[in-house]
Amino acid sequence: MRRHTQKLFHQVEAKNWSAVSDLIGNDYSDPWNHDRTKVIERMREVMRYLRGMRIVTEEPLINIENRNAVWMAKITIEGDAGEATALVKERINSLSAPFELQWRRDSGRPWDWKLVRVSNPELQLPSGFE
Repeated sequence: MRRHTQKLFHQVEAKNWSAVSDLIGNDYSDPWNHDRTKVIERMREVMRYLRGMRIVTEEPLINIENRNAVWMAKITIEGDAGEATALVKERINSLSAPFELQWRRDSGRPWDWKLVRVSNPELQLPSGFE
């Protein structure tokens, strides 16, 4: 789980959207009414304005039960100066609640995990991003 989540974050930072797409399940949904297509579209839209952004996490709590797993940790954003980066950092870094990433294994293969949900009860998205 740790490796899958790190790979997801690395691919987002690298803006490798085909690799990000491969890690997200077709049944993805989140509290902000994003499905798989919309969450990828929103990530691309936001990341277009960010330079040198890095996703940093605290040591995660991981719970795996059968074909389901939950990765939970506080996430902070680091990156180069810039108005867009400053806005993202302010919104994400001020959250005290951890992010929860829910994963599902689609087959018996140990590498076949897909992200099916992301949540954070404190995160409010600006209008137009919901």
